[in-house]
Amino acid sequence: MTQSTNGRPAGGAGRSVVPVLAFAGIVVAVMQTLLIPVIKDLPRLLDTTPGDATWVLTSTLLSGAVATPIMGRLGDLYGKRRMLVASLSVMVAGALLSALTSDLLLMVAGRTLQGVAMGAIPLGIGLMRDMLPPERLGSAMALMSSSIGVGGGLALPAAALVAQNSDWHVLYFGAAGLGVLAIALTLTLVPESPGRAPGTFDLPGALGLSAGLVLFLLPLTKGSDWGWMSGTTLGLFGAAAVVLLLWGVMELRVPAPLVDLRTTARREVLLTNLASIMIGVSFFVISLVLPQLLQLPASTGYGLGRSMVVAGLCVAPLGVTMLFTAPVYARLSARYGPKATLVLGLLVIGAGYAGGLGLLDAVWGAVVISVVIGAGIGLAYASLPALIVGAVPASDTGAANGLNTLMRSIGTSMSSAVVGMVLANTANTVGGVEIPSMHGFRLSFMIATAAATVGLVLALFIPGRRPSGTLRLRASSEEDANLERAEQALRGPVPA
Repeated sequence: MTQSTNGRPAGGAGRSVVPVLAFAGIVVAVMQTLLIPVIKDLPRLLDTTPGDATWVLTSTLLSGAVATPIMGRLGDLYGKRRMLVASLSVMVAGALLSALTSDLLLMVAGRTLQGVAMGAIPLGIGLMRDMLPPERLGSAMALMSSSIGVGGGLALPAAALVAQNSDWHVLYFGAAGLGVLAIALTLTLVPESPGRAPGTFDLPGALGLSAGLVLFLLPLTKGSDWGWMSGTTLGLFGAAAVVLLLWGVMELRVPAPLVDLRTTARREVLLTNLASIMIGVSFFVISLVLPQLLQLPASTGYGLGRSMVVAGLCVAPLGVTMLFTAPVYARLSARYGPKATLVLGLLVIGAGYAGGLGLLDAVWGAVVISVVIGAGIGLAYASLPALIVGAVPASDTGAANGLNTLMRSIGTSMSSAVVGMVLANTANTVGGVEIPSMHGFRLSFMIATAAATVGLVLALFIPGRRPSGTLRLRASSEEDANLERAEQALRGPVPA
């Protein structure tokens, strides 16, 4: 394959990379929302208790959180395409296992394997940095970063349609088929990354981080069932703090750590990761609130009485808007920088939730909320990889973006726990059944508004300029690149 002077594939070699990697990211994101239409029926479908049924969701979250930074580091060391194919293959195996069983333990095992594929997002971003010319990199990374939301949003109506008209196991067969297609396209059209990071894989660091994340996320997701002040919940949080502290001390002493904490502590990286948590919180609120509100019967006085499929279609604009935000982001970022785009995205998210407080009484209002918040999330998510990539060495791209993706996952976990608690504590009892109240829905939107506000404050303190020599992203169109070169020619040579 012909290489350009910067080490990236020349000519049109990268034109197939972006759609293929974005498709892989969307396939992975589908796994996160695949079961939302059948959540309430899981205890019956798996012949288990509601508490045990939640492990079907929790297992995917935990394995995804653990796998994301690990797969990113493995990609830096041994090849990003190789690790991308490996993670998708594990996902396919997990989907097939889930498709062929109704046993709780086997279903949880299958869902655990499916979560491994979350590492595809940072691996895809790393491949794009290795393969694409600068004028295409901005919009490409934006699309890859946004694929989490795009896949999640588009999966809702499709999964609802399948669940409503067919056996629910068909959802997993479909996911396995999409995974196989993504693997085939990746092997055929995506070249392997040319660079490798020095050093070896930090196995003790991977085990320590995995233990710390499980100890932290497990009570975060199960706290509402166990009780937030129970000995189990508090004990696990305490153990997580101790393990992660010891892990951090160990990582600072390792020559080739799993996560370079010194790089992570840089102001731009640290603030971007903290803002990512807040974006994750605000992103997941709409996925938790609107489908429930849309499906509640009109007899409640505030429910919109729509079917599962219609509810999914009303929320689908969230993903569609994010999909079309990537090229807009590229132009805004080329002119104003990714920090400004992140700030704009958080402003739009906050405005969408705050304004949405008055639009929860109509179906058209739910659609408007989905479009506005989708645009804000799209801009914010698209900005994150550019900020991270611009602040870390090329050899650490996979691991650094893996950590950033983990921060988003922690945000969605926090959102699920907090909003779940709010909706449970404000529920109305109708005919012996507890249903979420409008007060709970509005309070959830206020929490999302507050999260966006905190994220905005953090984003404002991110340094606006990159150090010299770091990656510079340009607009995605060739016309803009040509215009830039023409303007430079008119200005004449730069004096020595």
